[in-house]
Amino acid sequence: MTNPLLEDSPLPQFSAIKPEHVEPAIDDLLARNREAVETLLQTGQTPRWQTLVEPLALLDNQLSRAWSPVSHLNGVLNSEALREAHSACLAKLSDFSTEMGQNGRLFEAYKAVAEGGEDLNDEQRKVLDNILRDFHLSGVDLPKDQQQRFKEIQQSLSALSSDFSNKVLDANNAWSKALASSDDLAGLPQAAIDLARQTAEQRGLEGYLLTLDFPSYQPVMTYAEDAALREEMYRAFATRASDQGPHAGQYDNSDNMNEILALRHEAAQLLGFGNYAERSIATKMARSTDEVMGFLNDLASRSKAQADAEFAELKAYAADHHAHPELQPWDVAYFSEKLRQHRHNISEEEVKPYFPINRVIPGMFEVVGKLFGVSFHVIDGVETYHPDVTFYEIRNPDGSLRGQFYFDLYARQHKRGGAWMADCQSRMKTDTLEQPPVAYMTCNFTPPVGDAPVLLTHREVETLFHEFGHGLHHMLTRVDYPDIAGISGVAWDAVELPSQFMENYCWEREALDLFAAHHETGEAIPQELYERMLAARNFQSGMMMVRQLEFALFDFRMHLEYDPQNSGRIYDILEEVRAQVAVAPAPDWNRFPHAFSHVFGGGYAAGYYSYKWAEVLSADAFSRFEEEGVFNETTGRAFLENILERGGSDEAMNLFVAFRGREPTVDALLRHTGIAA
Repeated sequence: MTNPLLEDSPLPQFSAIKPEHVEPAIDDLLARNREAVETLLQTGQTPRWQTLVEPLALLDNQLSRAWSPVSHLNGVLNSEALREAHSACLAKLSDFSTEMGQNGRLFEAYKAVAEGGEDLNDEQRKVLDNILRDFHLSGVDLPKDQQQRFKEIQQSLSALSSDFSNKVLDANNAWSKALASSDDLAGLPQAAIDLARQTAEQRGLEGYLLTLDFPSYQPVMTYAEDAALREEMYRAFATRASDQGPHAGQYDNSDNMNEILALRHEAAQLLGFGNYAERSIATKMARSTDEVMGFLNDLASRSKAQADAEFAELKAYAADHHAHPELQPWDVAYFSEKLRQHRHNISEEEVKPYFPINRVIPGMFEVVGKLFGVSFHVIDGVETYHPDVTFYEIRNPDGSLRGQFYFDLYARQHKRGGAWMADCQSRMKTDTLEQPPVAYMTCNFTPPVGDAPVLLTHREVETLFHEFGHGLHHMLTRVDYPDIAGISGVAWDAVELPSQFMENYCWEREALDLFAAHHETGEAIPQELYERMLAARNFQSGMMMVRQLEFALFDFRMHLEYDPQNSGRIYDILEEVRAQVAVAPAPDWNRFPHAFSHVFGGGYAAGYYSYKWAEVLSADAFSRFEEEGVFNETTGRAFLENILERGGSDEAMNLFVAFRGREPTVDALLRHTGIAA
C-alpha cells in the first residue's frame, strides 16, 4: 500500500490521506528515526553539526511533516476513525520524544558538538542551548527507574489531554435545540436567524437549529429577548463535559482534570521543581513564579475597582431601564450590549456591514504589505481538505517565495471551535533542502448563508488579525533551523506578541480605510461612526480585564499550589480567585474548567498568564508605532527584523529590547484599555 504520509510531496495530499494510513506511517518513521540515531551514535567519530545535528533535524522534519496534516485534520474534519488513529499515535510520539530526551549517549553527543570548538553561528548555538536544556527537562539526569516513571507520566498526559479535548468536542456536538418559528429567536440579528435555519436544513430538519458552536451561541447570549432561551443555552455551554447540565456525566472530564494535575505535579517534582508552575517557568520569559503572581495581582489591583464600578453601572441600568433588578449570568452579555448601545449609540450589527469578508481579507493583506513589504497571492489548483479552504503564497518584493498558508475561515460540524494558527511545515535550509514555511490559518466565522455576503463583527476582525499575526511570525522568519524558526523556540509568554500587536490595526483609521467598506455602497466607515467605535472601544474594559485575570490566576495557582494530599482543589481555588477578581455572578453548577481546553488540552498549562504578559509587550511595541507613525516604513522594518524574522533565535527580552530600545512597561497596556495607571 502506498502511503501518502510517507511520500515526499511539497504539500500534504489531503484527499489521499485515510485514517488507515496514519499508524503505519508514524510507525515507519519512528522506526527509521530510532535506527538513524543508533547509527549516528555508533560511528565512533567526534560529533559535529553536519554529522549529528543536521541529519537528526532532517529526520525530525520528516516526522513533523507527516504528523502535522494528521493533527490538523483531527481538529478540522474530525471522525471516529481518524480520532482513534490520532490518539494511538499520540502515545507513540510521546514515547519517542521522552525516549530521545532520556538517551544519555545522544545527550553526550549533542554536548560534544556544543563544546567541540566548532565555528558555529549564534543561531546554531541557540539551537544547541535549547536542545541541552530540553534533555534536562526530559529527565536525562534521572536514575533509570525514575526515567521510566517519567516516560509513563508523559505518555499518560498525552492520552489524557487528547481525551479531554475529545470530550469537550463531543459535548459541544451533543447539544442542539430545534425551534419551530423565527419568533422564538426574537432580538437576534437576521444573519444569526438565517444561520439557524441553514443549520437545520443541513441536518435535514424543519425550522431553526441552535448549537453550542460560537457563531450560534454568541448571538443568542447577546441579543435573544427570551431569557429562558438564554439560560438554557448558557447552562448547556457552561456545563459542557462535566457532571452537571443536560448531558451530566456523559462526557465528564472530572477524572481527566484531576489526573492531569497530579501527573504534571509528579513529573515536575521528578525533575527537581517544587511544582508544575515552576517547571512551566523554566522555558518562559518570566523569571520566577513570584514574578508571575506579582504581575497578575498587580493588574488585578489596578483593574478591580473599575470592574466593580462597571458591573454596578450594568446592574443599575438593567434595573432602571428594563425593570430587571437581579442580573443572572445569562443576562450579562445581553444587558451589556443594551447598555453599550444606550451609552454609545452603537451596536455590532451597525458596524458589521462595513466588514464584508471579501474586503477584509485583501485589506488585511494590504496592511501587512505596507508594514512589512510582502505581497499575497491566491494559488488555484492546490489540493485542500475542504471546499471552503483557500491556499495563498506570500512573496518578497523581488517575487521570491516567503511562505504559504491554508485559509479555513468558517465554522462547520466536526470542526474544533475557536481560531488558531498551526504549523504545517517550518522553514528549513540545508545543503540538501530548502523548505518554505507553511501554516494552517483556522477560524470559525459564520459560514455563508445563501448568496448573502459574509459580514464580520469588529471582534471577529480582531480575531482574524490576531491569528494572522501568529501566521506572520511563522511565515516571515529568516531563521533556517526549524527548532528556532518562526514561533518555535519562542518563550510561550512572548509568543502572543505579534498576534496581539496586529489587533491594533483594527482600530487605526489609516488601516481601516484599507479594508473597511460598506458591502453595498463601498463607502468607508463614516467618521462619526468611527468616533463612536473608539468611544466604545474600552466599554467594560475593567470587566474584561478581570475576566482574563480570573482564568490566568486560576490556572497558575492550580499548578503552583497543587498538593497531592488535597487533590487538585480545582473548584476551591476557582472560588478563591473569583472572590479576589470576579464581578459577574457564576452559579454553583458552572463548570467552565471542565472545558478549559487551553490548560487541560492545549499548551497553556501554568501559562494562561501569557496572554496578559504578551499584551504588555504588544501594547508597548505598538506605542513606538504611535510615536513614529502606524505605517512608518523604518519602524515596520525594525519590527520585522527584530521580532518576526528572528523567531526563537534569541531570548525574547533581548529581541524586544532590540526593537523598543528598553525593557517593556505596563503603561501602554493600561492606557490602551482605558484603565487608570
